[in-house]
Amino acid sequence: MNSEPTPFRVRLAECEADILAAQRLRYRVFIEELGGDGPLVDHAGRFERDEFDPVNDHLVLIDRRRDPARLDHVVGVYRLLRWDRAAAFGRYYCDGEYDLARLRACGRRALELGRSCVAAELRGGPAMFLLWNALAQYVLDHRIEILFGVASFHGTDPAPLRLPLSWLHHHHLAPPVLRVRARPEGFQRMDLIPPEGLDRRQAMAAMPALIKAYLRLGGFVGEGAFIDRDFNTTDVFLLMDTAAMSHRHKGFYTRKHEARV
Repeated sequence: MNSEPTPFRVRLAECEADILAAQRLRYRVFIEELGGDGPLVDHAGRFERDEFDPVNDHLVLIDRRRDPARLDHVVGVYRLLRWDRAAAFGRYYCDGEYDLARLRACGRRALELGRSCVAAELRGGPAMFLLWNALAQYVLDHRIEILFGVASFHGTDPAPLRLPLSWLHHHHLAPPVLRVRARPEGFQRMDLIPPEGLDRRQAMAAMPALIKAYLRLGGFVGEGAFIDRDFNTTDVFLLMDTAAMSHRHKGFYTRKHEARV
């Protein structure tokens, strides 16, 4: 018996309506849900945007049951900035929070991931899997070797975050050659609890789902968190080196997924 086709499709944004719908979704998540803000946020139109949008590829999850004219057809998004475009533009988004000198010095093909979000009503379902499936193909198509970006804890008070931050510092710190460091103006120590005082189960329970997903793929973190007061978040730098992944982790990028998008 054939299953019903999914109403979702993942592709790169193709038109202004796709970009606007992605920015509208980002507004709902980052501004309305999380209390963020920024100099280019359009509160009247309810669009979360910044100066990096024109130089990124926007990987969008489309709900084909929704009307693009209403700008609600994008229900998931990933923003992608390749190393060559960042070089032409002059910087990555992460340059504002971390010193990326070591990352640039490695000379490898890198991809910055950012502004990842899914509509609230679709969280916990297949939406993020579909986005990651398409991201895997993008990585293969462009022969990406390093993936990185910031992932966020809600809030700017480090006290409630001391357990997960300490776990990340003591168990997932990036190797020195790729270990970027948070910039001084927002630097927050992550080694707030000694290793012997940590409980893995409790630490992972306090970890955002996106960070846990990166860790399962063999991700590392940079040194120090960054307090982003505009977005009301505590950010950690996450990095994945595809050459260093285990065979199991590499399967994410190399196996053929059977999901119909």
